[in-house]
Amino acid sequence: MKFSENWLRQHVKTTATREELAATLTAIGLEVEALTPLGEALDGVVVARILSAEKHPQADKLQVCQVDAGLAAPLQIVCGAPNARAGLVAPLATIGTRIGDITIKAARLRGVESNGMLCSAKELGIDADASGLLELPDDAPVGTPLADYLGLPDASFELKLTPNRADCFSVRGIAFDAAAATGCNVEPLDAAPMPVACDAAMAVELHADAAAPRFVCRVIEGVEVAAKTPLWMAERLRRSGVRPISLLVDVTQYVMLELGQPMHVYDRDLLKGPLGVRAARAGETLILLNGQCATLDPQFLAITDADRVIGLAGIMGGDDTKVGAATRNVVLEAAHFAPAAIIGRSRRLGLHTDAGHRFERGVDPELPRIAIEYATRLVHAIAGGAPGPVIEAALPQHLPQPCAIALRRTRLARVLGTQVDDAEVARILKALGLAVEAVEDGWRVTPPARRFDLAIEEDLIEEIARIHGYDAIPTTLPGGAARLVAASETRSSEHDARQQLVARDYLEAINYAFVDAALLAQWQLADGGVALANPLSAELGVMRTRLLPGLAAALARNVARQQSRVRLFELGRTFAATTDAPLETRRIAAVACGDANAEQWGVAARALDFHDIRGDLDSLAGLAGARLDYRASAHAFAHPGRSADVYRLNEAGDATCIGWIGQLHPRLQQAMGVDAEMYGFELELDALLARPLPRASAQSRFPSVRRDLAVVVPEAVSWAALRASVAVAAGSLLRELHLFDRYAGKGVESGFKSLAMGLILQDDSRTLIDRDVDAVVAEVMAALGSEHGAVIRR
Repeated sequence: MKFSENWLRQHVKTTATREELAATLTAIGLEVEALTPLGEALDGVVVARILSAEKHPQADKLQVCQVDAGLAAPLQIVCGAPNARAGLVAPLATIGTRIGDITIKAARLRGVESNGMLCSAKELGIDADASGLLELPDDAPVGTPLADYLGLPDASFELKLTPNRADCFSVRGIAFDAAAATGCNVEPLDAAPMPVACDAAMAVELHADAAAPRFVCRVIEGVEVAAKTPLWMAERLRRSGVRPISLLVDVTQYVMLELGQPMHVYDRDLLKGPLGVRAARAGETLILLNGQCATLDPQFLAITDADRVIGLAGIMGGDDTKVGAATRNVVLEAAHFAPAAIIGRSRRLGLHTDAGHRFERGVDPELPRIAIEYATRLVHAIAGGAPGPVIEAALPQHLPQPCAIALRRTRLARVLGTQVDDAEVARILKALGLAVEAVEDGWRVTPPARRFDLAIEEDLIEEIARIHGYDAIPTTLPGGAARLVAASETRSSEHDARQQLVARDYLEAINYAFVDAALLAQWQLADGGVALANPLSAELGVMRTRLLPGLAAALARNVARQQSRVRLFELGRTFAATTDAPLETRRIAAVACGDANAEQWGVAARALDFHDIRGDLDSLAGLAGARLDYRASAHAFAHPGRSADVYRLNEAGDATCIGWIGQLHPRLQQAMGVDAEMYGFELELDALLARPLPRASAQSRFPSVRRDLAVVVPEAVSWAALRASVAVAAGSLLRELHLFDRYAGKGVESGFKSLAMGLILQDDSRTLIDRDVDAVVAEVMAALGSEHGAVIRR
């Protein structure tokens, strides 16, 4: 927000210096990002009129001007400005005046005497325009000091506002904070209703419910649209970063900057009526004021004239109803639109407008009628015209209603750690424009409609703290006993998981929770994606459904910067669309490429493989005592022969899929520009870190028995499948099962393999005899034979 210091001081009669005012605004949270003095040290610069301008006899680009500066006789000035001409009113620096680093003296330029200097706005330090002389209105009083005429010196303040302070996108909104902080009050605003001078009116219809609950308009007939914007208004706009265009447009801009209410003006004779607000229809188009053709859909709010779209509500008006040189009758419009109905709509069209910037953050719903009256007064005073009645349509049930907030004296003292006098609390709140009622235990405070950010008691405490001054609050250490909460025994900590991966040479990465939809489509993980209604950019338009795509992209960026061995992990949330709110899942993922070990002389270099990444995952699972099982995977993003779905086994041997591990598909690696093989895993974090409670049990005092079996099975049969069958067949007597040999070759038929396993059997109540063991082995072989075609190796 950029504004003129003198404009602010019109609303707040503070004696604080410019530097003190800037420091105060920053201290209360309205950070002064830039402060530009304007028109300093203009003593000796006066308003002057060029009586004649003739070509210099010795220079093509110079003119010899006779200038009336309000003195007894005209002054002769040699000037090289391209717009110097007879009749022009411009600033004149008289002899002895200091402009920047130059002191004006009488001089001879190419043999012609010059007694002063006609000045541009840049030379005077009041604007950046150096294209020619600063042109002043024809009625500017000749001989008047320029500083007095332009209201100088002044300064341009530029504030960096937080999104919750939408009320400070106006000079008057800032004035309330400045007044409270400097011990003043805001001057009353003269917005008394203008007398009705004609019967002309425009009917209004509302068809957008809560999105547009108030719409106010007024017809003004016989406006002199060619009237020039007064210099005082043009200067305030210019010092606020707005270029003056034409009177009616400038008035709406002026009202928006001063009060915070965006407005629009229409040519009445180009309207049929009634004016209305409704949701746009799919396929409707509108030529905007900037010439852009906007294609609309039902997410946009449309301003209509007899159901014809003539403007985008809260963003920009249409081109075919704008005022022009032939306009005589106008319609002023001010409305209230809900932030949710405007937010993000401008960006969808590639626009950024002052109106949209304000409506997205929230505009006072009580301002439209005040703004109409204020703008009417300005238009009538400058360009005449006969105002008609103010027509207002409102849906009171959808208008925001300020609610009273209880502020407790004890709560205020406890949060701030200091006691603030009751009188000071009441002064601050009243100076901010809040309605304050003293009650037994504190105050009952009702915020004005413009303060969308005040909803709970803590909001009021924050207001007291920042206006009273953070430096006035003593620094005290917190006291009292801290309540210690024991860590759950049923879950390993995320900190331990991070430490475990860091110990295995991984670095933690933190990525955005939103990604490019094209990235998810490339991984074939776009199903269930949650699209953002208001993305930061087109490349960050969808909530991530998995961690791996973003993590692999981070790895690829590191590889592209000559990092050949990269190992990254991330803990974060993924999102999936449901019929209600998106489903959030906490997950952990890791990716790695390059050598298995860091470069060293003691170990030969070798490339990372599946078993390395599995070892990392097994060490992570060991934190929670999790038993993992790996089964062949068929994900589109995975290498078909080097990846697996990860299952967690419970105490009963039941398996639940909790994630994936393996190598990324070569085509995907190629698309990311990574030549080295990329491995990774991703699992549900809560399922991985869940830890069963430890249970004490006595060791069997009876001896165990080991039986080794070597079976021949088809090559396609996995050890995981055999292990599951053995566990079921052996029953409760099986204590441990080990695979200790795999063989394929001579003596084993082609397409088959030999797996040797050791079964350790034990009973808690007796010593097993050969008959017991033989029975178990027979059951195991029967199960392996029937389920997997296994036979004993001979």
